[in-house]
Amino acid sequence: MIRTVILDFDGTIGDTCGLIVRTMRQTLAELGLPPHADGECAATIGLPLRQCFVKLLGCDGPEAARCENKYRELFARNNAEYRVAVFPHVVETMRRLHGEGYTLAIASSRSRRSLLDFLADMRLADVVRCVVASTDVEHAKPAPDMALRALGETGGSAAEAIMVGDTWFDIEMGRRAGTLTCGVTYGNGSRRDLAAADFLIDDFADLAAVVNGQVK
Repeated sequence: MIRTVILDFDGTIGDTCGLIVRTMRQTLAELGLPPHADGECAATIGLPLRQCFVKLLGCDGPEAARCENKYRELFARNNAEYRVAVFPHVVETMRRLHGEGYTLAIASSRSRRSLLDFLADMRLADVVRCVVASTDVEHAKPAPDMALRALGETGGSAAEAIMVGDTWFDIEMGRRAGTLTCGVTYGNGSRRDLAAADFLIDDFADLAAVVNGQVK
């Protein structure tokens, strides 16, 4: 029986891909670094920000840190101008699960401050028991640390939890933590990327049936 639902944010709850890719490309341009296509930038979503630039550019620590700092500067500006949309049926489904007694947690590679701001703006803060950001743990996704931290803070057990996300990083994190896993196909990962998940859903509303045991 599932009691705890751990959710990724980018590409699962919030449709942030356009904002992230735009900001990454601006970062590269302003720092005079080689440009990368939208798809290349989007493929890094799910990693901690500094690691995104390491993967994208093959750069070292100091250069990645310089990119990270510039990205954060630009993101603050872009985010004020660009309202991040919630994916269809996310709000009502999260509220339904909360109302049915399930514990909801967020495990995301973005910063805690931005997660709290997004959840408040989306009017979801009151249904989320805990938020775990990449800076809260020693090892980021796909290591199990964030999922295990969420379980520790909520008092949940891996045997009664499910990790929900849109990338293989999320699915692998859940598998390593010992939870069930559910991939959402409308985000940043393909069905092939999510093939190892226990469940696949095309619409967030279908998560209710998965959690309630109506999907085998």
